Amino acid sequence: QVQLVESGGGLVQPGGSLRLSCAVSGSISSVYDMGWYRQAAGKQRELVASIKRWGSANYGDSLKGRFTMSRDNAKNTVYLQMNSLKHEDTAVYYCSAALQLSTGLLSAWGQGTQVTVSS
Repeated sequence: QVQLVESGGGLVQPGGSLRLSCAVSGSISSVYDMGWYRQAAGKQRELVASIKRWGSANYGDSLKGRFTMSRDNAKNTVYLQMNSLKHEDTAVYYCSAALQLSTGLLSAWGQGTQVTVSS
């Protein structure tokens, strides 16, 4: 069974930092594009950042400079370093991955991790 497991969310004060992790586990042949999305209460899910297997990350509007996405292909893990957090960054953050299985391609999502920015 394939799983994407996120961790690292929590409560942080404005201006603080958090580092999210997302690890892919299970019987997979390869991990292609991975991404971070977020969904605030009452809003649509939006792209935070994405990264190909080999390459640099792309970021959603206005997030580059505060957020940095990286990946460790050996561990099938991606990270999202979030700095200078603002109230409006409060959301559930989801990890996504395009996976190569023996049976074909699978687009998978994690269960989400809550990030709350509040004083």
